[in-house]
Amino acid sequence: MDAQAQNWDDLRVFLAVARAGSLSGAARSLGVNHSTVFRRVGAFEELLGVRLFERLPSGYLLTPAGEELREAAQRIEEEILAVGRQLRGQDLRLSGSLRLTTIDMLALWLLPRHLASFRRDYPGIEVEVSVSNAALNLTKREADVALRIGNKPPESLVGRRVGRLVFAVYGARGCRARRPQKELEKHDWIGFDSEHAALARRFSEFLPGVQSVYRVNSVAAALAAAAAGVGLAPLPCGIADREALLERLCDLPDSFTLDLWLLTHEDLRRTARIRAFMDFMAEALAGEAALLEGRRPEAWREL
Repeated sequence: MDAQAQNWDDLRVFLAVARAGSLSGAARSLGVNHSTVFRRVGAFEELLGVRLFERLPSGYLLTPAGEELREAAQRIEEEILAVGRQLRGQDLRLSGSLRLTTIDMLALWLLPRHLASFRRDYPGIEVEVSVSNAALNLTKREADVALRIGNKPPESLVGRRVGRLVFAVYGARGCRARRPQKELEKHDWIGFDSEHAALARRFSEFLPGVQSVYRVNSVAAALAAAAAGVGLAPLPCGIADREALLERLCDLPDSFTLDLWLLTHEDLRRTARIRAFMDFMAEALAGEAALLEGRRPEAWREL
């Protein structure tokens, strides 16, 4: 292996341990086994002639020399990632892989038919979908494109707003919970945990003092629970109107509305396959506006 490549690989292992604080955590992030990380760290320290970590029962703690090296290694990492993004951004082929990150409800109910259409139009592009509530880091190439909800995307990313998700109160069909807002607090409610802090905050403002009887970290799980009769839930109309076991009971304030963003990193926006995917998906999602905004609840039945 080239010496410079080997040196960067050593730094990459060092940074993984520094960030995780343990060999096992670093091994998971690097996709290698525990013993490999142990061996590489020891060999790197021997090569440099300095101890980089204190081995403590609680984990690996950086020494002063390790702290100094981490700052330099992070600068090197940023430069290598930037070069990689810039080179990839010059790729003019409509082929290769593209990694999309999004949340479960969009991956389950909104994207599949559009991804199928994209595949027919661009058979040379392989799309990999990473479903997670956690925001993957596009700067570090954990994903190429993100489809996210929220009213303020990160400043480090570029893209466009491709829709609005309007929310309403839903319950199991037949629950007949059509009551004035002041009586909604008498019902059992399904709430969201800290992974959906924006929804949790909006709900507490809508019905202050109401405690959820069931709390989830997934909109898809909340929808399933509401359909099963666990309680009422604030859900996006474009998703919940599609579920035959649910009925919309009342509207929610505009404060519940969340924007839908299609984003990538600045250095990747000129990559042909990424540009093709973003243009295609932006047009496809624009055609879903009436559904996403809850203006045609019957339209889901036609799909």
